[in-house]
Order: sequence, then C-alpha cells, then structure tokens
Amino acid sequence: MKFNQSNIKKAKKYLDQNYCIGVPTETVYGLAGNAYSNKAVKNIFKLKKRPANNPLIVHYLNINSLKKDCLINNSFCKLHNKFSPGPITYILKLKKNSKISKYVTNKKKNLAIRFPRHKVFKELLKSLSYPLAAPSANISTKLSSVEASDVKEEFGSKVKLILDGGKCNIGVESTIIDLTSKPTILRLGGLDISRIEKILGKRVKININPKKKIAPGQSLLHYSPGIPLKKNIKKAKKYEAFILIKKRNVTLNNYYYLSKKNNLKEAAKNLYSCLRKIKNKGFKSIVVEKIPNKGMGKVINDRLTRASKY
Repeated sequence: MKFNQSNIKKAKKYLDQNYCIGVPTETVYGLAGNAYSNKAVKNIFKLKKRPANNPLIVHYLNINSLKKDCLINNSFCKLHNKFSPGPITYILKLKKNSKISKYVTNKKKNLAIRFPRHKVFKELLKSLSYPLAAPSANISTKLSSVEASDVKEEFGSKVKLILDGGKCNIGVESTIIDLTSKPTILRLGGLDISRIEKILGKRVKININPKKKIAPGQSLLHYSPGIPLKKNIKKAKKYEAFILIKKRNVTLNNYYYLSKKNNLKEAAKNLYSCLRKIKNKGFKSIVVEKIPNKGMGKVINDRLTRASKY
C-alpha cells in the first residue's frame, strides 16, 4: 500500500491487534510488530522462521520514547546527536521496569534499538503508543527485502499489510554498536565505522563473528539467495551469474552490475536486489568479482561471505 494517512491508520489498526506488517526503512524493509506484546513478537519469529536466540531490533521515534525502556550513556548521546535518525543500531541496558517483551531479547538484559530515518516509518511511530520490533522482512537466513514487492515475495498473504515506501535508500542493514560496556561493533552496516570512531575519539573494537550470538546479523549463514555463491572470481562460466562492481563495455546475459562507475555506496544499495534478480532468473550459482575491502565494500564483502555459506 502506498504511503498516506489512511494507510497509516490501517497499519496502526493491525499493529494494535498484534499482527505483523511490512514497513520501509532507509536500510531494508522491516517486519514490524508491537515490541511490548509477547503475541506480536512471537508472530515475528514464527513468520521469519527465526531462531529464538537471535534478538530483535526495536525502533523508536525519539529519545523521550526510549527513556522508558533503556538506560542511556555518554557514548550513546554523542553518537545519537550525530547519526540518529539513521543506519545505526545501539545496544543499551534495559531498565528493570521496561515493558519490552522478553522474547525480543531472549530474556537478556540488553536491547538493540534504532531510530529510523524513513518518513513513512516515522509517521507510523508517531501514531503509536509503543515502539516497534522490526527485523528485516525476510525468511531467516534469506535475502533482505529492499522493495515492497520483495516483502510480498517472501511472505505472500501471511503479512496483513505492507507499507510501500519505495526502494530503500541505503540497501543494507544498520551498523550495530554495543554500548553496554566498551564500545564494540557487532555488525558492519550502513554507517562507516571510521565516522563512529571520529565522534567517540577512539578506535572501536570489532566483533562480528562471536561464538555466542548477541546481535542480529551475526549468523555465519545469512543474506543468502539460496544458491551457491563464490567471491573473488576473475572469470565466470557461461552458466554462472557473474556480479561485477562496475559496468563494462562488454555485456553478456550472465553479467550483473552493482554500480555504473565503481561506486561502493551504489553497489551496496543494489546488492540484495541484484542477488534476488539472479535467483528469480533461475541461475544455479553465482560468482562475484573481487570487491574493494574498504568503506561500504567491507559491508558488501561481509554480506557475500555469509551468503556464501549456503
């Protein structure tokens, strides 16, 4: 459904009744439900076929709404003032009297939170008296959705309503930083780590492949198109889909381009839609040329590495 106030009201009605809906964000589309409702949160896990030990990110409109649920600290305030709303998720300590469903955190005492920038999601949050748990709108381990049609492809009629906010502007998930102790990056994402370090005034530890999952996006198999994928390939066979970082003069039927001029931000934005297109074309395998491991290239490589665990 296109964005208008009538559809925001419909979305609110379904959310109030503990149904899940599809929502656009600047990163990827989310599968949203009332974060205070055990029933709604359990529905999210059921629809996504998501393991119970994989916590959810909860989305808030502003700091005032967050203060009911989490303890905030100096590092959070610095980063929030600079980067929120936007593609950064903070892990904070839960308050003892928080109404957040225990299923959101798998009964842990920390909560992953984010302030979305997308105007549709913000309008929806304004109409609600509760925050929204909203992991990526896809079946667990599969490709994230970057358009409303992707959400429809993933869930069909199982989702009551999908708010259409166009194609996601960033196209990969948020960067996750744990602020419950020493700042630590738990997932590479839409915000470059160097910018975070500049605001905090120090180097930040990175722990994106822990033995024990403490944040979304840390599973070894993730973001998968469901067919074998290999990285750092120089030449493709005719039957393989070949993903290239920039457009070439020679165009073959199995060539797929992430950007026109080697632009890593553009490449990240187009990554999931490119992988989904290849899957739907019926290719049996994918090979990807070497992606520069810098900036958003690191994020692309992280996603491709997890997708290659098929």
